[in-house]
Amino acid sequence: QVQLVESGGGLVQPGGSLRLSCAASVSIFRLNVMGWYRQAPGKQRELVATITNIGSTMEHTNYADSVKGRFTASRDNAKRTVYLQMNSLKPEDTAVYYCYARIFMTDYWGKGTLVTVSP
Repeated sequence: QVQLVESGGGLVQPGGSLRLSCAASVSIFRLNVMGWYRQAPGKQRELVATITNIGSTMEHTNYADSVKGRFTASRDNAKRTVYLQMNSLKPEDTAVYYCYARIFMTDYWGKGTLVTVSP
């Protein structure tokens, strides 16, 4: 069982920045994929960014087109934590952001953290 706990959400003005954190209960070396999804009111959950392990020292990061150039996903293996740095935030980025992990074909989700972008 993998537990994921998000933090860092809140209210920010358009053009502002936030950094989300996701702490995992296991070593993230064990996780095949980690990343972030979001769900806006009335919409389906969508991918924001994922980091996929493709070797002992290599990884591939994938971003949704809507966040490319503005959001950066990263991880700190020692802290068992994945981050999402969000810059140039727009009102349409308002959503609940969920941390995601996959290990051995099993998906795990955090409870989510709300990000609101509003003047």
